[in-house]
Amino acid sequence: METSSLIYAGPEPSSPQQVQAIIAELRRLYPDASCTLNFSTPLELLVATQLAAQCTDERVTIVTAQLFKKYRSVEDYASASQEELEQDIRSTGFYRNKAKNIRAASQRILITYGGEVPSVMQDLLSLPGVARKTANVVLGYAFNIVVGIVVDTHVGRLSRRLGWTSSEDPVKIEQDLMRIILREDWLDISHLLIFHGRATCLARKPLCEQCTLAQLCPSAFAARK
Repeated sequence: METSSLIYAGPEPSSPQQVQAIIAELRRLYPDASCTLNFSTPLELLVATQLAAQCTDERVTIVTAQLFKKYRSVEDYASASQEELEQDIRSTGFYRNKAKNIRAASQRILITYGGEVPSVMQDLLSLPGVARKTANVVLGYAFNIVVGIVVDTHVGRLSRRLGWTSSEDPVKIEQDLMRIILREDWLDISHLLIFHGRATCLARKPLCEQCTLAQLCPSAFAARK
């Protein structure tokens, strides 16, 4: 049989059979998949997640190792000068905007939420620099409250390749995933997909030939043609 005649014969994409089989295999492959940012408080996770935008978790961990020793409270961030905080987070990229948002978010937390990081989605979304991705991370891993799914570039890319969504919009992707994935898997699915995206389902050239999800992935068959 020529490769051009290959036709995907797995479960219907987005069907419970396909989704659950993929999640089961991802759990087998990455039993320790979880949030890789270092934090000990909701505030630290909020800051780390904001720094992680367009930056690797590894770089953020290096930066926060010193940052969290210097800035121990929301008051510390709120009162920090823009210039000093910029220098402290410079290596994470986009440091001017990140510093501005961290300072502004901390000031709002002090004024509006009594100095405590809120544990409600809409309250988190009211903080400067916080969209649903960051809010879902903070709620899920700092408060063990799961109301959505974290969607980053890996999650979006793999979700499209697996046939779970056709959207490029993170909010629409999240909605599509929430419709087909069991709520009990919402917290874990993002990091399972992220780990697989880093290891095998690469952005430029996915390693379909060595991927154990290939028989469940319509894009793997398309790639062989």
